[in-house]
Amino acid sequence: MKLILTQEVSGLGIAGDIVTVKDGYARNFLMPRGLGIAWTRGGEKQVTQIKRARKVREIRDTAHANEVKQAIEALKVRLEAKAGDTGRLFGSITTADIADAVKAAGGPVVDKRKVTIAGHVKSVGKYNATIVVHEGITAKLNFEVVAG
Repeated sequence: MKLILTQEVSGLGIAGDIVTVKDGYARNFLMPRGLGIAWTRGGEKQVTQIKRARKVREIRDTAHANEVKQAIEALKVRLEAKAGDTGRLFGSITTADIADAVKAAGGPVVDKRKVTIAGHVKSVGKYNATIVVHEGITAKLNFEVVAG
């Protein structure tokens, strides 16, 4: 079955790619999760829109990637989370929370799938995360979790 990917699927492709997969994989996994839509001639218009949106978000070259890396590393990111008296959080900080905090702090838009945290963030304090900006270029982000 031919599909148009609407999001990145590891091992298969990125948004806007037209791929051929087995029928069961498409019907039972990709389409219900919104990762792909059935390929049609009308879907070609959607492919061009998806590729145009991806090109806007894409890092152009390594020089631009280094600029984005420096911008991320210069940020002071603070995340507020509900915490108990001992400083333990009710829940934990996720990569999506960090991506949103980077954007809120005035940094570039970061994909949550490109953010990596060493361990789990379940208490108030200072932590580190790495963000893959471009192939071979990673930024180190220092962030602080405070009780809110």
